[in-house]
Amino acid sequence: MQGGSGETVYSSREVAVERNTGETQVKVRLNLDGSGVCQIQTGLGFLDHMLEQVAVHGLFDLWLQASGDLHIDPHHTVEDVALTLGMAFQQAMGDRKGIVRMASFTVPMDESLAMVALDFSGRPFCVFDALWNAPEVGGIPVTLMEHFFQSFAQTARCTLHARVLYGRDDHHRAEALFKALGRALAQAAQVDARRQGKVPSSKGVLV
Repeated sequence: MQGGSGETVYSSREVAVERNTGETQVKVRLNLDGSGVCQIQTGLGFLDHMLEQVAVHGLFDLWLQASGDLHIDPHHTVEDVALTLGMAFQQAMGDRKGIVRMASFTVPMDESLAMVALDFSGRPFCVFDALWNAPEVGGIPVTLMEHFFQSFAQTARCTLHARVLYGRDDHHRAEALFKALGRALAQAAQVDARRQGKVPSSKGVLV
């Protein structure tokens, strides 16, 4: 595994990525064609739980380890974990030839319902729509939920729309969002044999 923001390729869709700053150190290994095996440790139990939903329901093999300045607050850790995970998806898909590219998924979690739609267009953009009952969920400020999705979209270079349609319990709302993210990522990153390795764009490129 290389240092800095380097990449080590284990197979065509499996990568290892690191992000080291003065605030955090994050290491990620990701296999897009896995079986949902994951080992996640960020120092934030609720974030670990949410990332587990992405891996298990997206059938990604994910190993993620992060350490950060949690003595200040969770902000830098949540942000840099999202940035590094987005980098891993970006690198694992390479030139994005043959992928489905666009997907959406709606997930119920008891009384809550959430939707995620995304497009691996190469153009980072995020729209996030959720209302919360409390300022924190699982010890994480709810404002960081939106920031996670924004940061992920930035480095994964995708257009990402996430919305909580309704619900009462903030834990259920957040978990439905991350489950929907995992399922939408799985669909969009899937290789479609009918494309015969072609870039899924009428322009011929994804920028």
